[in-house]
Amino acid sequence: MTVKAKRKNPILRTRQATLPPIARSRVALGMTAGAAVGTLELQVCDACGAVQYPATEICRQCLGDQLTWRRQNGAGELISETLSHASQELYYRERSPWRLGMVKLEAGPTVITHVEASCPAAPTLVRVSAALDRAGQATLIASPREVAPDLGSDPRLREMTCDPKGRKILVTDGKSQTGQAVVRALSVAGAELIWVGNAEPWKNPPGFAGLKDLPQVTFVPLDVTDSRSVMELAGKIGGKVDIVINTADHHRTFGIAGRAGVENAQSEMDVNYLGLLRLAQAFGPALRGRAADGLDNAVAWVNLLSIFALSGFPPQGTYSASHAAALSLAQCLRADMRPAGIRVINVFSGPVDDEWAQLMLPPKVAPSALANAVVGALKGAVEDVYADPIARDWHARWRDDPKTLERELMVATPSSAG
Repeated sequence: MTVKAKRKNPILRTRQATLPPIARSRVALGMTAGAAVGTLELQVCDACGAVQYPATEICRQCLGDQLTWRRQNGAGELISETLSHASQELYYRERSPWRLGMVKLEAGPTVITHVEASCPAAPTLVRVSAALDRAGQATLIASPREVAPDLGSDPRLREMTCDPKGRKILVTDGKSQTGQAVVRALSVAGAELIWVGNAEPWKNPPGFAGLKDLPQVTFVPLDVTDSRSVMELAGKIGGKVDIVINTADHHRTFGIAGRAGVENAQSEMDVNYLGLLRLAQAFGPALRGRAADGLDNAVAWVNLLSIFALSGFPPQGTYSASHAAALSLAQCLRADMRPAGIRVINVFSGPVDDEWAQLMLPPKVAPSALANAVVGALKGAVEDVYADPIARDWHARWRDDPKTLERELMVATPSSAG
């Protein structure tokens, strides 16, 4: 029996995409940098140690100008709250009433936060966390002290997440171990429908056929190196997709001098960079057009990237370059998607424990762990995820001093001169 899609009533008001206030000062964007990876960071004065909120350029206590963003545990007390029924901002006006509160942090300052629905009435002990709102800017949320934040259960705060439960999701490549693990993790997370891209059905890779046993899975022809293939699929399902997860990846372990010719590098670029570009051009407009479709709206785009995108790993030089290009493109895609409130999430990983990293010594991230990181990112309110210890360590060293990391990687790489 074929179920016809419910048609919109042309007389009724059509909801348009609206966003929370976007404007932030340059100094205030430091909080957004922390929220992007799921941490609450506030300024701390290097001279007197006073914690600052809101962000400022000089210490409110000693007037010092050396302020450093540092991670906070968010413990505090909800001392007052209100239920806002009116707002000058269209986003909040359409979603009123909205619960707001004042929290006195144990670290010192008093902050204004959104208050999670499960939070008891003030006064009560809470923990404040930082999240990204639909505009991609940092916001603060108060949750019960001893309970992990669960934004998905709050009908208003749920819009800050991209929870896969009940969503229609496209996974661009199901041949790899990582792609298959992502599909299984999405199935467990309650996805309604999962389209799985299949570029070369004749190969029948190990484990691929087993995805047919998952009731949500539908195989679709998709070759990210073929513009026609991508456009044809977008024409068929683009108007239904809520989340795109790009798992397509071409990986060959060669440095610049590791093999003559550019054929492998071209293949890596064709999949890892140009493949993402083809997908963005075909599916991006459709996702933006569905950003305001109520509970069934499009919400997210996820890219699986190598941590080598931040600083090239010489033994895998061409692969690193292809992911660096993909990262740059993903940042541009994020800017294109922001006006519609579509979140672009980059999930970075170190070496994955698959066939192309057989000769690399541990630690390596298991495909299932990487898949769980993808689901966790969708359930949270972040846009950058470092899925394993290598990725987190690499990112910390890159953030501290990119040039030092570059030199460390040179020293760790055997010379090809001998």
